[in-house]
Amino acid sequence: MKKHLLIALALLLSVSAFSQKKEIIKKGWNFGPLPVLGFDSDLGFQYGACVDIFNFGDGTNYPRYNYKFNVEVSRYTKGSGVFRFYSDMPLLIKDTKLFFDLTYNYSKKFEFFGFNGYEAGTFDPNLFANEGVEGYKSGYHFIKRNTLRFVGSMQRSFFGVPNLNWVAGLAYYHVATDKISLEAYEGQETLYTNYVNAGIIKDNEKNGGNIAQLRLGLIYDSRDHNSDPSKGIYAEYTLTGSSDFIDGNGYNALMQTFIWRQYIPIYRDKLTFAYRLGVQHKIAGENPWYMINNINTPFFQKMYTEGLGGVVTMRGVNRNGVLGDGFVLGNAELRWHFLDFQFINQNWQLAFCPFFDAGMVIQKFREDEMIQAQNVYAATVPEGQKVEDLYYSGEKEKPHMSAGAGIKLIMNRNMILAVDAGRALNPIDGEKFKIFVGFNYIF
Repeated sequence: MKKHLLIALALLLSVSAFSQKKEIIKKGWNFGPLPVLGFDSDLGFQYGACVDIFNFGDGTNYPRYNYKFNVEVSRYTKGSGVFRFYSDMPLLIKDTKLFFDLTYNYSKKFEFFGFNGYEAGTFDPNLFANEGVEGYKSGYHFIKRNTLRFVGSMQRSFFGVPNLNWVAGLAYYHVATDKISLEAYEGQETLYTNYVNAGIIKDNEKNGGNIAQLRLGLIYDSRDHNSDPSKGIYAEYTLTGSSDFIDGNGYNALMQTFIWRQYIPIYRDKLTFAYRLGVQHKIAGENPWYMINNINTPFFQKMYTEGLGGVVTMRGVNRNGVLGDGFVLGNAELRWHFLDFQFINQNWQLAFCPFFDAGMVIQKFREDEMIQAQNVYAATVPEGQKVEDLYYSGEKEKPHMSAGAGIKLIMNRNMILAVDAGRALNPIDGEKFKIFVGFNYIF
């Protein structure tokens, strides 16, 4: 059986390798206007419009681009919306890469599962549902959240060392949070309100706030392509200083983030093994609760830079289901470009990508407050009645894992339409297959 599978794989690779016509070398400006039609199990159906604008210059660097701009306006049926503009300009200034991102996200129904992974309180999608309401649902694990984000980063060579660069950047986040206010969940008890009432989420942060960041770091990049690499290494170390000096509540912290991505060619540029290892850790200070889900990176591969859980970190695990002051993350994918073709004067590829994702909290956030709140609550429960794990489960944190596969439609090795389907391996992290339709690889 194994022999037959290997023979079949070899034949398919041969067909895909020799079926391609001579690649079209793109020059000048290239526009990719698209309707935004997507689906995210966490957000619902997505609709709107976006445009990718590339400049390839005289084609010497193709498929690398000289400039890239993106504009998107879209909405999700579960009450979220996105307004975004970003630019990636490797050649605007000589030997300097510039990146800018301005994004506004609003969500009437944003997931919140507590702190510290498996230590958080009971996960039950039907907990405290309004049973008297027709088609009743539970809003226990949801909040309302809006975010305005601005990020500006620059990258230059580190004293001429090949592939090694220093990077510096500024970021600003305005986050507004509150209890879920949709009519179907009116009057329900929620985890967010329980955390606020118990003091786990403090009064001066319960409705969000303003955070400014200064980022400094080093990047090693030997990839052969920006968006769809088939070989090379991308390693990034970032020191991030965060401050809420605008609000003056004393949430100042120093964080470090290390991300290692490697792309190993197995068969030419047709079959690639790709993996990502990441760790984020607080060195000093205190973060507000509304920022611990942020992954501090100067350049974005996906629109969302939050985790752990969801489409950018662990596909199939509940979005933002694994929150703490520090985390580790691992992703592995097999990327098989099984079909090359040309259409409307563009180069296209189809890729099949089975994957495995994992991550866990390694630095706890307000664990003592969670334990204290659980003890206070337990003391109020009459003898003989069940004590729910509303604030602290007592379970030891361990890796959260998911697996699945995706299909990618790639234009000119840069614009990538992605469909991923994944499922958590532990039902506590999510009980169903989750499907994500969007843009780009997650790394």
